[in-house]
Amino acid sequence: MNPPCGRCNKPVYPTEKINCLDKYWHKGCFSCEVCKMALSMTTYKGFEKKPYCSMHYPKTSFTIVADTPENLRLKQQSMLNSQALYKEDFEKNKGKCFSVVVDTPEMQRLKKTQDQISNIKYHEDFEKSRIRSDAPPPENRQDYEEQPSNPERFSQPPVGQTCPAAVAPPSGGQRYQAVYSYTAADADEVSLQEGDLILNVEQIDEGWMFGCNQRTGQRGMLPANYVRPV
Repeated sequence: MNPPCGRCNKPVYPTEKINCLDKYWHKGCFSCEVCKMALSMTTYKGFEKKPYCSMHYPKTSFTIVADTPENLRLKQQSMLNSQALYKEDFEKNKGKCFSVVVDTPEMQRLKKTQDQISNIKYHEDFEKSRIRSDAPPPENRQDYEEQPSNPERFSQPPVGQTCPAAVAPPSGGQRYQAVYSYTAADADEVSLQEGDLILNVEQIDEGWMFGCNQRTGQRGMLPANYVRPV
C-alpha cells in the first residue's frame, strides 16, 4: 500500500516519493510552507516537521523580562537571602578544617587492602598472645644445673635418627605427649611441637624431665609442665 503525501494526502508512488521529516511527499508537494517554493533534500529546513526555505525559516525568539520595580525588589531580596545564608554557614564552620578526599575506585581498593592487612596482623598477634598465655613457663633449672651431669645421658644423636635402645634410661621407658610448643634454650634441651610424642622419659626433678622426641630423634631435657603422660 502506498503511503499518503504529507501535504495533499494522496498516495505517493515509489517513482515520485520523497522521504523526509518522518513523512512521504510528492516531489511537487515538497515546497516551502510560506512561499510554496519547490525544495530539495539539500535546500529545505525543517521546523515542527514542516519544510521551509531559508528565507522563511522561523526564527527562535526570546522572552524578555522587563526590570519592573517588583522584579527588581524580588531580585534584591533573593540576593540578601543568599548573603545571609552564606554568612550563617561561614559562622558555623569558622575554625573548622576540612580535608576533601575523593572516594575513587583506587582509594577504595587501598582502603580494602589496608583493612585486610590490619585483620591479618590482629589475628597473628592474638594467636601469639594466646599461645604465650596458655603455655606455662618452665620451672627453674638452677637447682638441677648445680648437680653434676652425666655426659652419656645428654649426648644427642643427629636430628632424624631414632633414639638408640642402648642408652634408654632405667626408669621403664615412660611415654609422654607435648601439650604446648617449646623452643630449646640450651644445647642440652629438646624443642617440642604440640602433639609430639616423647619416649623413654625420666623424671629429673619436679620441673624437668629427660626424654627423646620421636619426631626429631633428639634427646635432652624438657619442661615437665609442657607434657602429659599417655
